[in-house]
Amino acid sequence: MVRAIMIQGTGSNVGKSVLVAGLARAFTRRGLRVAPFKPQNMSNNAAVTENGGEIGRAQALQALAAKRPTHTDMNPILLKPETDTGAQIIVQGQRAGTMKAGDYRKDKSKLLGAALESFDRLCEDADLVLIEGAGSPAETNLRQGDIANMGFACAAGVPVVLVGDIHRGGVIAQIVGTQAVLDDVDLATIKGFAVNRFKGDVSLFDDGRDDIAARTGWPCMGVVPWFQDAWKLPAEDMMDIRSHSGGACKVVVPQLERMANFDDLDPLSAEPCVTVEIVPAGRPLPGDADLVLLPGSKSTIGDLAYFRAQGWDIDLYAHVRRGGHVLGLCGGYQMLGRTIADPDGVDGRPGTVDGLGLLEVDTVMAGEKQVTLRTAHTVPANEPVTGYEIHMGRTEGPDCSRAWLEIEGRPEGAANSTGRIRGSYLHGIFSSDAFRSSYLEQLGTASNLAYEDGVEDTLDALADHLEQHMDLDRILAAATPPKRP
Repeated sequence: MVRAIMIQGTGSNVGKSVLVAGLARAFTRRGLRVAPFKPQNMSNNAAVTENGGEIGRAQALQALAAKRPTHTDMNPILLKPETDTGAQIIVQGQRAGTMKAGDYRKDKSKLLGAALESFDRLCEDADLVLIEGAGSPAETNLRQGDIANMGFACAAGVPVVLVGDIHRGGVIAQIVGTQAVLDDVDLATIKGFAVNRFKGDVSLFDDGRDDIAARTGWPCMGVVPWFQDAWKLPAEDMMDIRSHSGGACKVVVPQLERMANFDDLDPLSAEPCVTVEIVPAGRPLPGDADLVLLPGSKSTIGDLAYFRAQGWDIDLYAHVRRGGHVLGLCGGYQMLGRTIADPDGVDGRPGTVDGLGLLEVDTVMAGEKQVTLRTAHTVPANEPVTGYEIHMGRTEGPDCSRAWLEIEGRPEGAANSTGRIRGSYLHGIFSSDAFRSSYLEQLGTASNLAYEDGVEDTLDALADHLEQHMDLDRILAAATPPKRP
């Protein structure tokens, strides 16, 4: 019979996603059929599933850890912020429209049925479902209609482990304070706590651990030291992306306001020969870049205006004059063209804007959203490339005659006459070792990294880490068959 347990955090970014990935790999190695699940996620770094939809990147990593195909049921509600007050709503993998934050708060309880439906389907083919919460259950102003934390736990009848982050400080108050504000019904779901991201000698926190247990009455499921290799795993949240020092080859990435699908950076960050520099607002693009990579965007026209507001367009033109390389992926590809037209306002306000003019192409935001895993090869070298498309719009123009990829017999992408400026809608291309090696060779550096093997090794190391520092037997014993009220 299937069992389930939910990992909730005392706040956002306490390490829930990585813990669930590690637990998924650990329990999978014990012979269990494990499925990850997150009822509601908010991220512009989506993954394309094997059944043709979108889920949060963290759930795709957790599926990899559990050695099972990705599926839209693993993250039935995905919010993709487009503005400070509104987001695109993805329901069971498919775009369901755009909603203002205030309206979503009023209507989100209606989405609980979709979340429970997906959860039930996962339960049919698993021994253990590991559920990840979102944010914190202590946000009592959000409790009514909640589907992300206690609202789901109570509706699905699943137990909870509460995780605090000691790296932020105040972890005793995080956990004890959460208990203080929850009502009795929610408190009844919590079966234990864990402390994450401890640096130093774990035994130094024995008194703190015991104090939390005494104050709450909850058993401790583990005190987890900082996992040094976490950076090697694909990041989901913009809070998790950061510059990475490596070799002399410098890849510069402007940090767009609505940056999306930045997992393209992960294989480059893993390269010992490559330094990836994320440039925040207010700073110029460095003049010593070998490659400027324009990432994807959830709001291309808005991010293009943001790009110009930082003066990055001037820096980019100077980089090109110096003979530097430029690569635009998805939204970044659209920005490199002559114009971006959005007659129906699918990307924001209707209208047409000038692009950066570095590629002789024009984009029209229209048509159905493409959400597809792809197998491709480079032109003319015929190197295999795997990736995914997740975009709206079509791009056409003279530079498309120099397409440098081919997907299922059709040309993809564009390049200028020198070949130093390129764009494509295909995300995830740098995960393909042969292509990444060839591309870096054009930048004057060598690669012999097996990226996906490195991710697998890191997941195994993470599972070993949790086996040592968490009481996995106790966590498994706390998991129970879901019980609907």
